[in-house]
Amino acid sequence: MAAANANGSARHTVRVGVFIPTMCQLLDAASVDIIGSMSYEYMTAFRHLLPEPVIDLAPFVEIHYIGSVRAGEHITLTSNESILATDHYSDAAVAPGKLDIVLVPGPDPASHPEAAALEWLSAQADTPGVDILSVCTGIFICGEAGLLRGKRACGPRALQDMIRQRGFGEKELIGDKYRWVQDGNLWSGGGVTNGNDLVAAYCRATPRHFARPTVEMAIETMEVGDRGREYSDGQTEASLKKKIEDIIAEANAIIAAKN
Repeated sequence: MAAANANGSARHTVRVGVFIPTMCQLLDAASVDIIGSMSYEYMTAFRHLLPEPVIDLAPFVEIHYIGSVRAGEHITLTSNESILATDHYSDAAVAPGKLDIVLVPGPDPASHPEAAALEWLSAQADTPGVDILSVCTGIFICGEAGLLRGKRACGPRALQDMIRQRGFGEKELIGDKYRWVQDGNLWSGGGVTNGNDLVAAYCRATPRHFARPTVEMAIETMEVGDRGREYSDGQTEASLKKKIEDIIAEANAIIAAKN
């Protein structure tokens, strides 16, 4: 691998931690692949398909999968999937100051990470230069770690009331309007695949890690839909609740017909 860019400058390394202290949604965690696709390692593997100047701008990307289990043990994901932890959150390799980005994919919102794991996330958020990316119900982990106090945040549209009831001290919840929002070093997204929109927006807004041509090439080749930050007309929190009520009514009608 080329340690330097074509102009002789040192190639930047972006250090990413995917933090899964209990379990998470597979599609939430998969949003990290957008960052991985911007890496020099990934792009050189497809050198025959990608322009050389774009490849030369790509950073190295180092991804850690961090859990409450030891390195080499399985972390549970949905859909009968699991990944191997590369690090326990207490390992020196992922201590505060060793990462640039911490991605928090969504777990079962009824789960509660151990206190030491939440302290680790809080310390990461307090470290200058570290950005926290919360996907879907990852907002509950961030809330328990104290990251929402005084912040504007998203979270899933259907769970806005549940988030409020947890008393995380957020300044404002806007997940009924937006797919993602940034407040300081906290980037929070809405439900599941909104994590793709969140990660794409973050990379576009962070040139210290990702050159714009590299970002745009990756987004284009990964075919990440360029959806607007605002939900379109008719996609309000109230309309979603009505749609869910209609789905439940239809399910009850089918069950009644079978009986």
